[in-house]
Amino acid sequence: MAPQTRPESALLRVTKQLESQLHELALRDGSRLPSERAMAERFGASRSTVREAVQRLIARGLLQSRPGSGVFVAGAHPSEPASSWLRMIAEQPALRADTLEFRAIFECCAARFAADRASGEEKARLGAVIDDMARAVQRQDVAAEALADAQFHLTLAAISHNFMLTQFYAVVINQLREHITLNTYDANQDVRHARARSSARLKQHDAIYQAVRAGQAARAAQAMARHISYVGAQFKSDH
Repeated sequence: MAPQTRPESALLRVTKQLESQLHELALRDGSRLPSERAMAERFGASRSTVREAVQRLIARGLLQSRPGSGVFVAGAHPSEPASSWLRMIAEQPALRADTLEFRAIFECCAARFAADRASGEEKARLGAVIDDMARAVQRQDVAAEALADAQFHLTLAAISHNFMLTQFYAVVINQLREHITLNTYDANQDVRHARARSSARLKQHDAIYQAVRAGQAARAAQAMARHISYVGAQFKSDH
């Protein structure tokens, strides 16, 4: 049965309008966006809704945040298939659950294989990503946390030493990177729980890393399964 669509929310409407504006105005790469106040007036929405819409487009790679300078049009845009795929997830939450199930299948395998096969140097690379994530969580820097989160999963797949898994991951890499990033942004929109959720995700990723580092394959796979289950439960409770 096809997933049912929800009535269009203010966030979804503003996100679509902002994305359309990027194309209609033919803004050049590097162009600076107007202020939140100006966009809120243009779109007839609150500044918080505009802020969330901007964060979603940052997650999709259409915009880039530069601390102290503002938000700019990104220099490279994701492919249309990936953009369409993300729009479907935004409009049909059931697809997010399907994607998490899909990730659970092969990311648990990636964690298991990495624990068995990764070299000491490769495990150290994974540990460095955990350090980046910890610094981002400490600063409450959502953009940096999202980047480190996506990089962790990319690195884990890379050090799994399974040719087919690595090749398959390469095919869907843009979608998965954006899915992970979008999850991080969306989870932190509820400011009441943002810090606790960031800390929980950090602990979960560290648990995966510690198991890989110790060469404990079953433990690594279980830690990954718990992490993906947590992310899924998080969105069920929010919707």
